[in-house]
Amino acid sequence: MKKFKPSPQPKYETATGIFSATASGFGFVSRGSGKPDVFIPVRAVANALDGDKVTVEIIDPRGHNNLGPVGRIAGILSRGRRFVVGELLHGRLLKPLDSRFNGTIRITGSVKGIQVGEWVKVRLLENGAKFTEALKGTIEERYGMAGKIAADLQAVVAEYDLCKPYTEEDNRAAARIQPAEIARTDLTRHFSLTIDPADAKDFDDAISILPGDKKGESILGVHIADVAAWVHAGTKLDKEASRRGFSSYLPGMFLPMLPGALTALISLREGVDSNAHTILFTIRESDGKILGSKRLHSTIRVAARLNYDEVQTFLEDPKSAPKKWSATLKKNLTALAGLVRKMRRNRRQTEHFLGIETTEVRVLCDSATLEITGLERKVQREADQLVEECMLAANSAVAGELIERRIPGIFRVHQEPDPEKLAEYSMLMENLFHLPTGDLTERANSEHFLENLPDDHRKPVILSYFLRSLPRACYSSEPALHYGLGKYRYTHFTSPIRRYPDLLVHRQLWALDSGGKGLKSKAFLEEAALNCSAQEERNDNAYFAANDRLKLHYLHRADTPDNELPPVYEAVITRTAPAGLLCEIIELGLYGFVPASKLAGSMQYRKRSRRLKATRGHSQYKSGDIIFLVLDSLDFARGRAVFRPA
Repeated sequence: MKKFKPSPQPKYETATGIFSATASGFGFVSRGSGKPDVFIPVRAVANALDGDKVTVEIIDPRGHNNLGPVGRIAGILSRGRRFVVGELLHGRLLKPLDSRFNGTIRITGSVKGIQVGEWVKVRLLENGAKFTEALKGTIEERYGMAGKIAADLQAVVAEYDLCKPYTEEDNRAAARIQPAEIARTDLTRHFSLTIDPADAKDFDDAISILPGDKKGESILGVHIADVAAWVHAGTKLDKEASRRGFSSYLPGMFLPMLPGALTALISLREGVDSNAHTILFTIRESDGKILGSKRLHSTIRVAARLNYDEVQTFLEDPKSAPKKWSATLKKNLTALAGLVRKMRRNRRQTEHFLGIETTEVRVLCDSATLEITGLERKVQREADQLVEECMLAANSAVAGELIERRIPGIFRVHQEPDPEKLAEYSMLMENLFHLPTGDLTERANSEHFLENLPDDHRKPVILSYFLRSLPRACYSSEPALHYGLGKYRYTHFTSPIRRYPDLLVHRQLWALDSGGKGLKSKAFLEEAALNCSAQEERNDNAYFAANDRLKLHYLHRADTPDNELPPVYEAVITRTAPAGLLCEIIELGLYGFVPASKLAGSMQYRKRSRRLKATRGHSQYKSGDIIFLVLDSLDFARGRAVFRPA
């Protein structure tokens, strides 16, 4: 009798890279060097966490429909994180706050005095070379009960490693800083104004308009707070600003990049002489074409501090201007708006930017009491576009100067989307909405498609899927295409109080204007660009995590006792899956889940048409459909809301 020999295990190609997790459980491994990312199915993730450096076995080099390689995690070389924040559960388990973490962590050590349901910060323990054992950790900090606004915000700050507020000592030291001197042009006679949100914490940009030297031309001034005069490279304050990277704006909580005492000195305040870094544009009035620009250090005096709401009201009805507004203010604002409309039209014709209009619902929260005061739907209006157009012009002009004078810089880039992702998107639009997109790798087709979207409940779904097919914009030491804007020369220069990459660009210009002293190398800026990109993504994720959790509090507050009818929410289905429906609650701008088990009758998922269909009867659900829902349950730890049909 022959002895049975098991067939040898197949040998797979291996690679190393950084693992990126998703909330759905699957992930991708980025290998770098231009190689395509490796898709990791849920069952093959093992214990890898987002940001881990991993070894991956490529089990299918081409993948389904040639969409890319598929693999499995074979080992974890190093952890991308040492701490996890989550809610303590019964049985000494931790449910992580980060929705991309699809498991629990076993708590070792003492939990004495800590209640189930508290937010805690856990230090992960080493689990062997391959990290194949269950994840374990020890509790290091606690923040209060999950479901309490103050505790929820503190947990978000800890999870995303945001910096704590500056101390009184920090502010006293910052208030003593004196600005560096440089030759400045006196522009205090220019009628400058600021336009910001009503609750703005800093004022780093102002705009002005004057008649040009020639008939038919205007001089547009874009004035930016000259932060580089105050925050000097290599100082303790500079290192702290670099560590923060960006100001963090959470509902009810503001964590600035710079101390408030210094921000007050630097900001372009009404009626005060301020140091500015100015770009003066010569613009043809007939068509809004920029004929030239000049950069200089200046002194300005803001004549009027305005907010977006009052400017928008004035643009819609000039007779509605507040009585305190002077005739000069109204005249200049009218001239600015008219010129900027032509600039935007000219840019549309020459750069073919993509007009993607999204709506954000922001939670309004009192910073003193942490009471939710309401919701704000933020859509881009003409007042927003007025300021945006001026800032885009300044950012482009500075990028052009850096490139032409061969000065190392940090640039804002946005890569072209993957043609395969665009093709998949086109197929999806045809299947879901019978919408032909044309070949979206042709920019003219993308423009036409986005400009002619149906103006109904389907539009947010269509835009949401389109945005998912695009890569994320980032910072780079190399100038390259900004796909969304249609620009090849673009940087961030206009927000140096709240963005560190802008401050670095200001410093390069200061060094240039000072004979080259202190100019940073391309290698230095390349590393800085990578750090800033990572900090920006972390900051954005923290904002969305906090905003969504406070929306859960808003839902909880609106939910009524059992003896009353619960609120009914109108929602649009954004995605279907065998497990249920992902829906956007229109009023809240919040995604909620409807389990298939909550739908009437037994459901079957039709993969080809991406629909959930009743096995009996004619009920079916697909993306883009309107559905009316009531709240079923809330999970403050994961930031999730579950609904059921009304």
